[in-house]
Amino acid sequence: MTIRLGADIGGTFTDIVLDCRGKMTSTKVLTNYAAPEQAILDGMDQVLAEAGIGYGDLEIVIHGTTLATNALIERRGAKVAFVTTEGFRDVIEMRTESRFDQYDLNLTLPTPLVPREDRFPVKGRIGAQGQELAPLDEAGLQALAERIAAGGYGAVAIGFIHSYLNPAHERRAREIIAAVCDLPVSISSDVSPQMREFERFNTVCANAYVRPQMASYLDRLQVRLTERGAGCPVFMIHSGGGLVSVQTAAEFPVRLVESGPAGGAIFAADVAQRFGLGRVVSYDMGGTTAKICLIEDFSPKTARSFEVARTTRFAKGSGMPISIPVIEMIEIGAGGGSLAHVDAMGRIQTGPESAGSEPGPACYQRGGMRPAITDADLVLGKLDPDNFAGGAIKLSMDLAEAAIDQDVGAPLSLGIEAAAFGIAEVVDENMANAARVHAVESGKNIADNMMVAFGGAAPLHAARLCEKLGIDRCLIPQGAGVGSAIGFLKAPFGYESLASRIIPLSAFDPAAFNALIADLKATAERFVRQGTAGAIQSEITAFMRYRGQGWEIPVPLPDHPFDAGDADLIRGQFLDAYARFFGRAIDGLSGLEIEVVTLSVKSADERPAPERVALTMGSRAVQVTEWRDVFDPSSARMLQTGIVARDSLASGDRLSGPVVIVERETSTVVTAPFDVVVQADGSLLMLRKGSSK
Repeated sequence: MTIRLGADIGGTFTDIVLDCRGKMTSTKVLTNYAAPEQAILDGMDQVLAEAGIGYGDLEIVIHGTTLATNALIERRGAKVAFVTTEGFRDVIEMRTESRFDQYDLNLTLPTPLVPREDRFPVKGRIGAQGQELAPLDEAGLQALAERIAAGGYGAVAIGFIHSYLNPAHERRAREIIAAVCDLPVSISSDVSPQMREFERFNTVCANAYVRPQMASYLDRLQVRLTERGAGCPVFMIHSGGGLVSVQTAAEFPVRLVESGPAGGAIFAADVAQRFGLGRVVSYDMGGTTAKICLIEDFSPKTARSFEVARTTRFAKGSGMPISIPVIEMIEIGAGGGSLAHVDAMGRIQTGPESAGSEPGPACYQRGGMRPAITDADLVLGKLDPDNFAGGAIKLSMDLAEAAIDQDVGAPLSLGIEAAAFGIAEVVDENMANAARVHAVESGKNIADNMMVAFGGAAPLHAARLCEKLGIDRCLIPQGAGVGSAIGFLKAPFGYESLASRIIPLSAFDPAAFNALIADLKATAERFVRQGTAGAIQSEITAFMRYRGQGWEIPVPLPDHPFDAGDADLIRGQFLDAYARFFGRAIDGLSGLEIEVVTLSVKSADERPAPERVALTMGSRAVQVTEWRDVFDPSSARMLQTGIVARDSLASGDRLSGPVVIVERETSTVVTAPFDVVVQADGSLLMLRKGSSK
């Protein structure tokens, strides 16, 4: 396909990228909360006009959005009826009963998506081996369906105990309820067929919670695209980094919860592969959040679950678990729109509350009265008030200074410049802490990585972040300001299918094992075939443990039929993976059983590898003709700083910091400890002065 468009709805900006026969055209427009599709159409009008083509010329539109995430965090979803097994009504409120901070007597946890009065138990029971222990109470379900139909609900979620092994009761319950209620019905065995009822129940409730809103939005988007003459298919990027049809996305919208950030991770992985970088930390900072992801051997780290709406920053267990395949990253409320304030202890705090696009930071002149990170960046000289977003948004220095003085400067008796620096330092330190935590949890040293920075705000802060993390090299790719949308265009058609089955290796049954993998592969490939007729590759992963452990580790397996002798192969793969995770395996102890808990098949169409680009250190000096005062964090004062247009630079050009390199979607601030070198593909490589790396 030669004419493709990527659209990324963020909390502040909607990014549009058009790839017209290899030529990229992009723009950023403010997100429209009332009608998100309008921002997409406005941006499409701009890039299509610039490229000289019409809607009818588009061959594919790829879309990612934070709408599902925001609906969960802000509790703006449907009223959901949750139907569950008798005796398990309170699972989503009791959670796992673990305490993420055992010394805090006043733990705050997210309120369940479905209140107790909307949770309905029914008789019937599936056992732990998938056998029926008690028949489903169909008469009771019939009466319950009539009650739901009259209750003003917007969606129904069904989660029965052990349905991941035997979904018969859930499917029959869906038939009975759907025959009476004209409502979307989600069942846990389709949404998340994995063991652990709390995570599975919460995931199916989340799917039902956002399903009406997402289905309505996607329908409006398709209708309006058709009205403008676009006859091309629309695909969505899901949290695992693959593309699925709009119909699949509307049925399983919970898989879109991290769709926008997933595009960013794919963009960074493509950059890593292009330059042959084995260890990369991607840093994506937009208008509302910052996302950090570790990428090894050109692949982002993935997981089977994640948490949204954490009540305590970085604390695992303090959020709402979503049990779906996802690119693993850490996300914090640190974007250009994140609001700053002084807390009761006299400390500057930033985020997670964001000004978003409505009203936006104070300097946007759209009614915002509180200071945001963008206001601080403007006061510190990082931004040109007349050329923000290519001049589409005029920034007011006076409004930015007034907001900073009112909420931060005056309460702390600081000058406006010092207050702005304090805001910037706090947000940079918060992001550095997030990166350290993510790396430590993964057993990695963050300083060993090269940073790839993108998003509208990341290039403004990347150099300072590298200073704090001890990272010596940072790449700012071409199109960094709209990196996630570019990532959409590089994503494969892909889907990951999972199923939980506890399989002791001592009782390994190759026929049953092969049948399960074949079923998972058929499911995954069915979703991939919605977008491609090309060759498909599959990756098989077994999540395994020693019996008695409460967690599993991923173990890659070969994609071939297994026989009885392969139990030893699987055991060896597990021991190798366990040793990599924990330093050594604990094999050889009498009676220590190894078991498979969950199997995963991830299928995707084959994509050609990007053309390799060699890093260049550059030596050609650039004559700087424009200057302005920009705050230097090393000396804590304003310095005369060169201002250079990115499109005026050529491969091999080298500048010494401090310097600001400007373009339409963002600006790259190179602080005094760094030089910057233009690469052959137009990327900017920041290098710490004196570093041997």
